[in-house]
Amino acid sequence: MISPRLESPLTALPFRGWLPLPALARTLLMGAVIFGISSAGQGQGPSDATDARSVQPLPTPALTSQLGTQDYIISPDDLLDVHVFDVAEVSRQCRVGPRGSIALPLLSEPITAAGNTPGQLSQLIEKKLQTAGFVSHPQVTVEVKQSRLNSITVTGAVRKPQIYPVFARTTLLDVLSQAEGLTDEAGSTATITRGEVAVRNLASETRENAAGRQDSADQILTVNLKRLLETGDPSLNTVLYPGDRVTVHSSGIIYVVGGVNRSGGFPMKNAREEMTVLKAVALAENLKSTAARKKALIIRRDPNLGGQRTEIPVNLAHVFEGRTPDLPLQSEDILFIPESGTKKVLGRASEAAIQLATGVIIWRR
Repeated sequence: MISPRLESPLTALPFRGWLPLPALARTLLMGAVIFGISSAGQGQGPSDATDARSVQPLPTPALTSQLGTQDYIISPDDLLDVHVFDVAEVSRQCRVGPRGSIALPLLSEPITAAGNTPGQLSQLIEKKLQTAGFVSHPQVTVEVKQSRLNSITVTGAVRKPQIYPVFARTTLLDVLSQAEGLTDEAGSTATITRGEVAVRNLASETRENAAGRQDSADQILTVNLKRLLETGDPSLNTVLYPGDRVTVHSSGIIYVVGGVNRSGGFPMKNAREEMTVLKAVALAENLKSTAARKKALIIRRDPNLGGQRTEIPVNLAHVFEGRTPDLPLQSEDILFIPESGTKKVLGRASEAAIQLATGVIIWRR
Protein backbone atom coordinates (compact mmCIF):
# COMPACT_ATOMS: atom_id res chain seq x y z
CA MET A 1 0.00 0.00 0.00
CA ILE A 2 1.37 3.47 -0.88
CA SER A 3 1.24 6.11 1.86
CA PRO A 4 -0.38 9.52 1.21
CA ARG A 5 1.74 12.09 -0.63
CA LEU A 6 3.83 14.36 1.62
CA GLU A 7 3.09 18.09 1.55
CA SER A 8 5.64 20.93 1.27
CA PRO A 9 8.49 21.20 2.11
CA LEU A 10 9.06 17.55 1.24
CA THR A 11 7.34 17.76 -2.14
CA ALA A 12 10.64 19.01 -3.53
CA LEU A 13 12.17 15.57 -2.95
CA PRO A 14 12.54 13.25 -5.98
CA PHE A 15 9.88 10.89 -4.64
CA ARG A 16 6.25 11.67 -3.86
CA GLY A 17 5.20 8.45 -2.11
CA TRP A 18 6.66 6.06 0.35
CA LEU A 19 8.62 3.06 -0.88
CA PRO A 20 7.41 -0.33 0.47
CA LEU A 21 9.67 -0.33 3.55
CA PRO A 22 9.11 -2.39 6.66
CA ALA A 23 6.87 -0.72 9.21
CA LEU A 24 9.70 -0.07 11.71
CA ALA A 25 12.00 1.51 9.14
CA ARG A 26 9.15 3.61 7.80
CA THR A 27 8.37 4.84 11.32
CA LEU A 28 12.00 5.76 12.00
CA LEU A 29 12.28 7.61 8.70
CA MET A 30 9.10 9.59 9.41
CA GLY A 31 10.40 10.52 12.86
CA ALA A 32 13.71 11.73 11.44
CA VAL A 33 11.94 13.86 8.81
CA ILE A 34 9.56 15.41 11.34
CA PHE A 35 12.41 16.14 13.78
CA GLY A 36 14.40 17.81 10.99
CA ILE A 37 11.49 20.01 10.03
CA SER A 38 10.93 21.02 13.65
CA SER A 39 14.58 21.87 14.17
CA ALA A 40 14.71 23.90 10.98
CA GLY A 41 11.65 25.89 12.04
CA GLN A 42 13.13 26.72 15.43
CA GLY A 43 16.55 27.62 14.05
CA GLN A 44 18.43 25.65 16.76
CA GLY A 45 18.58 22.25 18.40
CA PRO A 46 18.77 21.31 22.06
CA SER A 47 22.56 21.69 21.97
CA ASP A 48 22.13 25.40 21.15
CA ALA A 49 20.32 26.21 24.38
CA THR A 50 23.38 27.84 25.97
CA ASP A 51 24.05 30.03 22.90
CA ALA A 52 20.41 31.06 22.72
CA ARG A 53 20.71 32.86 26.05
CA SER A 54 23.47 35.05 24.63
CA VAL A 55 21.54 36.07 21.53
CA GLN A 56 20.65 39.76 21.70
CA PRO A 57 17.93 41.61 19.80
CA LEU A 58 18.94 43.51 16.71
CA PRO A 59 20.09 46.99 17.72
CA THR A 60 18.47 50.10 16.36
CA PRO A 61 20.55 51.94 13.75
CA ALA A 62 23.29 53.98 15.36
CA LEU A 63 23.24 57.71 14.78
CA THR A 64 26.85 57.67 13.63
CA SER A 65 26.01 54.95 11.11
CA GLN A 66 23.09 56.95 9.77
CA LEU A 67 25.29 60.01 9.30
CA GLY A 68 28.28 58.07 8.03
CA THR A 69 30.77 60.16 9.98
CA GLN A 70 34.26 59.08 11.02
CA ASP A 71 35.23 62.35 12.66
CA TYR A 72 32.83 62.30 15.59
CA ILE A 73 34.50 62.84 18.95
CA ILE A 74 32.98 60.86 21.82
CA SER A 75 31.86 62.95 24.79
CA PRO A 76 30.73 62.23 28.36
CA ASP A 77 27.14 60.96 28.64
CA ASP A 78 27.18 59.45 25.13
CA LEU A 79 25.57 56.04 24.82
CA LEU A 80 27.87 53.64 22.97
CA ASP A 81 27.20 50.26 21.37
CA VAL A 82 30.36 48.17 21.81
CA HIS A 83 30.37 44.91 19.84
CA VAL A 84 33.19 42.38 20.09
CA PHE A 85 32.81 39.82 17.34
CA ASP A 86 32.08 36.33 18.69
CA VAL A 87 32.49 37.47 22.34
CA ALA A 88 29.00 38.09 23.66
CA GLU A 89 30.24 38.48 27.24
CA VAL A 90 31.87 41.81 26.38
CA SER A 91 29.46 43.13 23.74
CA ARG A 92 27.01 45.59 25.26
CA GLN A 93 25.73 49.15 25.37
CA CYS A 94 27.41 51.43 27.86
CA ARG A 95 27.20 55.11 28.71
CA VAL A 96 30.29 57.25 28.93
CA GLY A 97 30.74 58.43 32.50
CA PRO A 98 31.23 62.03 33.67
CA ARG A 99 35.00 61.48 33.62
CA GLY A 100 34.87 60.20 30.06
CA SER A 101 35.47 56.49 30.67
CA ILE A 102 33.55 53.24 30.17
CA ALA A 103 33.77 49.90 31.98
CA LEU A 104 33.70 46.58 30.13
CA PRO A 105 33.49 43.04 31.51
CA LEU A 106 36.75 41.04 31.67
CA LEU A 107 38.76 44.25 31.86
CA SER A 108 39.89 45.32 35.32
CA GLU A 109 40.33 49.01 34.52
CA PRO A 110 38.00 51.55 32.87
CA ILE A 111 38.81 52.66 29.32
CA THR A 112 38.98 56.33 28.39
CA ALA A 113 36.39 56.89 25.66
CA ALA A 114 35.87 60.67 25.62
CA GLY A 115 38.12 62.46 23.19
CA ASN A 116 38.40 59.48 20.84
CA THR A 117 36.55 58.77 17.64
CA PRO A 118 34.56 55.51 17.50
CA GLY A 119 37.32 54.02 15.34
CA GLN A 120 40.04 55.00 17.78
CA LEU A 121 38.10 53.58 20.71
CA SER A 122 37.59 50.32 18.79
CA GLN A 123 41.35 49.98 18.35
CA LEU A 124 41.94 50.80 22.01
CA ILE A 125 39.51 48.10 23.20
CA GLU A 126 41.07 45.57 20.81
CA LYS A 127 44.50 46.29 22.27
CA LYS A 128 43.24 46.00 25.87
CA LEU A 129 41.55 42.65 25.20
CA GLN A 130 44.60 41.27 23.44
CA THR A 131 46.99 42.46 26.15
CA ALA A 132 44.82 40.90 28.85
CA GLY A 133 44.98 37.59 26.98
CA PHE A 134 41.21 37.14 26.66
CA VAL A 135 40.99 37.31 22.86
CA SER A 136 43.85 36.56 20.49
CA HIS A 137 42.56 38.53 17.50
CA PRO A 138 39.67 40.73 18.69
CA GLN A 139 37.44 42.54 16.22
CA VAL A 140 35.64 45.48 17.86
CA THR A 141 33.17 48.01 16.49
CA VAL A 142 31.92 51.06 18.40
CA GLU A 143 28.86 53.07 17.40
CA VAL A 144 27.23 56.05 19.08
CA LYS A 145 23.58 55.36 19.83
CA GLN A 146 22.66 58.58 21.65
CA SER A 147 24.28 61.91 22.39
CA ARG A 148 22.80 64.74 24.38
CA LEU A 149 25.70 67.10 23.87
CA ASN A 150 26.23 66.65 20.15
CA SER A 151 23.17 68.20 18.65
CA ILE A 152 21.95 71.40 17.08
CA THR A 153 19.16 73.39 18.71
CA VAL A 154 16.72 75.11 16.36
CA THR A 155 14.37 77.66 17.90
CA GLY A 156 12.22 80.57 16.85
CA ALA A 157 9.99 80.91 13.81
CA VAL A 158 10.32 77.38 12.40
CA ARG A 159 7.58 74.79 12.07
CA LYS A 160 9.25 72.19 14.27
CA PRO A 161 11.63 73.79 16.80
CA GLN A 162 13.56 71.20 18.76
CA ILE A 163 16.98 69.63 19.34
CA TYR A 164 18.33 67.61 16.41
CA PRO A 165 21.16 65.07 16.87
CA VAL A 166 24.12 65.89 14.65
CA PHE A 167 27.48 64.13 14.72
CA ALA A 168 29.24 65.93 11.91
CA ARG A 169 29.15 69.33 10.32
CA THR A 170 26.07 70.16 8.30
CA THR A 171 24.56 73.28 6.74
CA LEU A 172 21.95 75.84 7.72
CA LEU A 173 19.58 74.81 4.92
CA ASP A 174 19.81 71.15 5.95
CA VAL A 175 18.90 72.02 9.54
CA LEU A 176 16.01 74.27 8.49
CA SER A 177 14.75 71.43 6.31
CA GLN A 178 14.80 69.10 9.34
CA ALA A 179 12.78 71.73 11.20
CA GLU A 180 10.22 71.56 8.34
CA GLY A 181 10.89 75.10 7.15
CA LEU A 182 9.94 78.56 8.32
CA THR A 183 6.61 79.75 9.69
CA ASP A 184 4.64 82.57 8.12
CA GLU A 185 5.88 84.90 10.87
CA ALA A 186 9.56 84.20 10.17
CA GLY A 187 11.72 87.22 9.63
CA SER A 188 14.60 87.76 7.27
CA THR A 189 17.41 86.91 9.67
CA ALA A 190 18.71 83.97 11.67
CA THR A 191 21.26 84.07 14.46
CA ILE A 192 23.79 81.24 14.82
CA THR A 193 25.44 80.86 18.21
CA ARG A 194 28.54 78.71 17.93
CA GLY A 195 29.29 75.83 20.27
CA GLU A 196 32.69 74.57 21.41
CA VAL A 197 33.09 72.16 18.48
CA ALA A 198 32.53 74.91 15.92
CA VAL A 199 34.83 77.38 17.66
CA ARG A 200 37.59 74.78 17.86
CA ASN A 201 37.26 73.63 14.25
CA LEU A 202 36.87 77.10 12.76
CA ALA A 203 39.81 78.43 14.72
CA SER A 204 41.92 75.56 13.41
CA GLU A 205 40.81 76.21 9.84
CA THR A 206 41.63 79.91 10.21
CA ARG A 207 45.12 79.14 11.44
CA GLU A 208 45.74 76.69 8.60
CA ASN A 209 44.46 79.09 5.97
CA ALA A 210 45.90 82.52 6.63
CA ALA A 211 44.10 83.87 3.56
CA GLY A 212 40.73 82.68 4.84
CA ARG A 213 37.99 84.81 6.36
CA GLN A 214 39.13 86.47 9.54
CA ASP A 215 35.65 86.26 11.08
CA SER A 216 35.25 82.51 10.50
CA ALA A 217 35.67 81.80 14.22
CA ASP A 218 33.04 84.32 15.35
CA GLN A 219 30.84 82.88 18.08
CA ILE A 220 27.69 84.67 16.91
CA LEU A 221 26.72 85.03 13.25
CA THR A 222 23.75 86.70 11.58
CA VAL A 223 22.53 85.24 8.30
CA ASN A 224 20.24 86.97 5.82
CA LEU A 225 17.60 84.30 5.26
CA LYS A 226 15.84 86.35 2.62
CA ARG A 227 18.89 86.37 0.38
CA LEU A 228 19.72 82.75 1.13
CA LEU A 229 16.25 81.49 0.20
CA GLU A 230 15.81 83.75 -2.81
CA THR A 231 19.26 83.41 -4.37
CA GLY A 232 20.63 80.21 -2.89
CA ASP A 233 23.93 81.99 -2.29
CA PRO A 234 26.25 79.21 -1.03
CA SER A 235 28.26 81.71 0.99
CA LEU A 236 25.17 82.27 3.15
CA ASN A 237 24.49 78.55 3.64
CA THR A 238 26.59 78.53 6.79
CA VAL A 239 28.30 75.33 7.92
CA LEU A 240 27.01 74.19 11.32
CA TYR A 241 28.64 71.93 13.89
CA PRO A 242 27.34 69.90 16.84
CA GLY A 243 26.60 72.23 19.72
CA ASP A 244 25.53 75.17 17.55
CA ARG A 245 22.24 76.96 18.17
CA VAL A 246 20.09 78.42 15.39
CA THR A 247 17.46 81.04 16.18
CA VAL A 248 15.12 82.16 13.40
CA HIS A 249 13.80 85.55 14.37
CA SER A 250 10.18 86.43 13.82
CA SER A 251 9.39 89.32 11.58
CA GLY A 252 8.30 91.34 14.62
CA ILE A 253 5.43 93.71 15.30
CA ILE A 254 4.67 97.27 14.28
CA TYR A 255 2.25 99.48 16.21
CA VAL A 256 -0.26 101.98 14.89
CA VAL A 257 -1.90 104.31 17.42
CA GLY A 258 -3.84 107.55 17.40
CA GLY A 259 -6.25 108.68 14.70
CA VAL A 260 -6.97 105.31 13.10
CA ASN A 261 -10.00 103.04 13.25
CA ARG A 262 -8.14 100.10 14.76
CA SER A 263 -5.20 100.96 17.01
CA GLY A 264 -2.92 98.12 18.08
CA GLY A 265 0.07 95.95 17.31
CA PHE A 266 0.22 94.11 14.00
CA PRO A 267 2.56 91.20 13.27
CA MET A 268 4.77 91.59 10.25
CA LYS A 269 3.66 88.22 8.92
CA ASN A 270 6.35 88.03 6.30
CA ALA A 271 9.47 90.10 6.67
CA ARG A 272 10.48 89.18 3.13
CA GLU A 273 7.75 91.63 2.08
CA GLU A 274 8.54 95.16 3.20
CA MET A 275 6.21 96.80 5.69
CA THR A 276 5.53 100.47 4.91
CA VAL A 277 3.55 103.35 6.36
CA LEU A 278 0.67 102.89 3.92
CA LYS A 279 0.46 99.16 4.62
CA ALA A 280 0.39 99.87 8.35
CA VAL A 281 -2.45 102.37 7.90
CA ALA A 282 -4.34 99.76 5.89
CA LEU A 283 -3.89 97.21 8.70
CA ALA A 284 -5.26 99.80 11.12
CA GLU A 285 -8.37 100.07 8.89
CA ASN A 286 -7.59 103.57 7.60
CA LEU A 287 -7.51 106.99 9.21
CA LYS A 288 -10.24 108.65 11.18
CA SER A 289 -11.73 111.82 9.80
CA THR A 290 -10.13 113.66 12.72
CA ALA A 291 -6.60 112.40 11.99
CA ALA A 292 -3.93 115.10 11.64
CA ARG A 293 -2.35 113.67 8.49
CA LYS A 294 0.52 116.14 8.32
CA LYS A 295 1.73 115.51 11.89
CA ALA A 296 2.31 111.74 11.97
CA LEU A 297 5.46 110.34 13.53
CA ILE A 298 7.44 107.11 13.36
CA ILE A 299 8.78 106.39 16.85
CA ARG A 300 11.82 104.10 16.64
CA ARG A 301 14.34 102.85 19.16
CA ASP A 302 17.85 103.18 17.78
CA PRO A 303 20.15 100.30 18.91
CA ASN A 304 23.17 102.40 17.96
CA LEU A 305 22.10 104.92 20.58
CA GLY A 306 21.55 102.42 23.36
CA GLY A 307 17.88 102.00 22.54
CA GLN A 308 17.19 105.71 22.73
CA ARG A 309 13.94 106.75 21.05
CA THR A 310 14.05 108.72 17.82
CA GLU A 311 11.12 110.40 16.07
CA ILE A 312 10.76 110.59 12.30
CA PRO A 313 8.15 113.07 10.97
CA VAL A 314 5.77 111.74 8.31
CA ASN A 315 3.42 113.86 6.21
CA LEU A 316 0.70 111.33 5.44
CA ALA A 317 -1.11 113.79 3.18
CA HIS A 318 1.91 113.92 0.89
CA VAL A 319 2.43 110.14 1.11
CA PHE A 320 -1.18 109.50 0.08
CA GLU A 321 -0.79 111.91 -2.83
CA GLY A 322 2.47 110.26 -3.94
CA ARG A 323 4.45 113.44 -3.40
CA THR A 324 6.80 111.83 -0.85
CA PRO A 325 8.03 108.22 -0.62
CA ASP A 326 6.16 105.60 1.35
CA LEU A 327 8.61 105.07 4.22
CA PRO A 328 9.56 101.51 5.29
CA LEU A 329 8.88 100.42 8.86
CA GLN A 330 11.01 98.25 11.11
CA SER A 331 10.04 95.79 13.79
CA GLU A 332 8.86 97.51 16.99
CA ASP A 333 8.24 100.82 15.20
CA ILE A 334 5.29 102.91 16.40
CA LEU A 335 3.36 104.86 13.79
CA PHE A 336 1.68 107.60 15.78
CA ILE A 337 -1.02 109.68 14.07
CA PRO A 338 -2.36 112.48 16.27
CA GLU A 339 -5.89 113.70 15.96
CA SER A 340 -6.88 117.27 15.12
CA GLY A 341 -6.76 119.63 18.06
CA THR A 342 -3.68 118.05 19.65
CA LYS A 343 -1.59 120.90 21.00
CA LYS A 344 1.62 119.01 21.77
CA VAL A 345 2.50 116.36 19.26
CA LEU A 346 5.64 115.33 21.10
CA GLY A 347 3.65 114.86 24.29
CA ARG A 348 1.24 112.52 22.57
CA ALA A 349 4.15 110.63 21.01
CA SER A 350 5.61 110.11 24.46
CA GLU A 351 2.21 108.93 25.63
CA ALA A 352 2.15 106.35 22.83
CA ALA A 353 5.56 105.08 23.90
CA ILE A 354 4.33 104.79 27.49
CA GLN A 355 1.29 102.85 26.32
CA LEU A 356 3.57 100.41 24.55
CA ALA A 357 5.79 99.97 27.59
CA THR A 358 2.85 99.39 29.95
CA GLY A 359 1.10 96.96 27.61
CA VAL A 360 -2.05 99.04 27.18
CA ILE A 361 -1.89 98.54 23.44
CA ILE A 362 -3.67 95.34 22.45
CA TRP A 363 -1.79 93.05 20.10
CA ARG A 364 -3.96 92.12 17.17
CA ARG A 365 -3.54 89.17 14.79
